[in-house]
Amino acid sequence: MPYEPPTHTVERSLRATTGCKIIAGVDEVGRGAWAGPVTVCAAITGLRRPPEGLTDSKLISPKRRLELAGQLESWVTSYALGHSSPQEIDELGMTAALRLAAVRALDALPVRPEAVILDGKHDYLGEPWRVRTVIKGDQSCIAVAAASVIAKVRRDAMMAELVGAAGEYEVFGFADNAGYPSPTHKTALEERGPTPYHRLSWAYLDALPRWRHLKKIRVPAATAALESGGQLGFDF
Repeated sequence: MPYEPPTHTVERSLRATTGCKIIAGVDEVGRGAWAGPVTVCAAITGLRRPPEGLTDSKLISPKRRLELAGQLESWVTSYALGHSSPQEIDELGMTAALRLAAVRALDALPVRPEAVILDGKHDYLGEPWRVRTVIKGDQSCIAVAAASVIAKVRRDAMMAELVGAAGEYEVFGFADNAGYPSPTHKTALEERGPTPYHRLSWAYLDALPRWRHLKKIRVPAATAALESGGQLGFDF
């Protein structure tokens, strides 16, 4: 099924209405996974023509996605990645963890964006950033699509490396499922329980009687205190 290629329409609109010229596209990957970090990529592309075939990373085959990511990393003006670890997700909740990862990505760029195009309808970034949310922005906006592909490829590679010192985590199939639910992942969880890379506040543990005692309950007051302190010091 053919898809309309992404454009610079939103970037041009922001330039015309706000005067902003440095605009970053931001997208995340890993929100629905059971294991691993949530990863956010911020990409600045300018108004140049992108590599052929750019669209939402989920619509591209793994092989082509890997090739395209290599092209994009040298094509974009700049990009940076930010992560929130499973422990931070458990402590803060997903929305705050997404913001933390996004801020880390934006702060890591060599220049500070004047505006941000955020994929989706929910602004999880907020002030002081000037944000334009775009539903299906990873399909329609070039900068967001670039961020989508880079984030997906880099997080998949990170997850493939989580095998443990003696390969004890290979049974979870992270190289194939990237921490998302799959038959292999579910079977390994039932037999071995969660690894240090799993999110322990998530509902999948409710269906695992043997390991249910490991589930973490997030305390709102503690979350607020942790979030107000900025980056929490987890190194993922």
